[in-house]
Amino acid sequence: MTATESSREMLQIAAAAADAKGAEDLVALDVSEPLPLVDIFLLATGRSERNVAAIADEVEQKLLEAGHKRLRREGRQEARWVLLDFGDLVVHVFHEEERVFYGLERLWKDCPVVPIELPAHAGETDAASGSRHA
Repeated sequence: MTATESSREMLQIAAAAADAKGAEDLVALDVSEPLPLVDIFLLATGRSERNVAAIADEVEQKLLEAGHKRLRREGRQEARWVLLDFGDLVVHVFHEEERVFYGLERLWKDCPVVPIELPAHAGETDAASGSRHA
């Protein structure tokens, strides 16, 4: 299996929203092979609890505005690792320390990376992955 066009469109909305709130190290993984109920994981990092909450809130708002239904949200209160489950797309917004500690990239290293196309802005972007670097 491979991620659907619909889930890729959701990814672009979520990534743009996260980027607009200063998310760093955006990485999208196609997890459709090992997880038949999910197509893509989007991983993003915030520099503080406040930033993590702002990123998660913006992603959720933009996906809801686009007509996508949120199935579950976890971790918003603590804002150290917020999980937003939109079915085909699951967004993980981490505080820097949690991202390193849990290492989801290591756990899912066999899954292909899905390209992210971010709108042009003043920050530097990696053209191949769309990841923004600090």
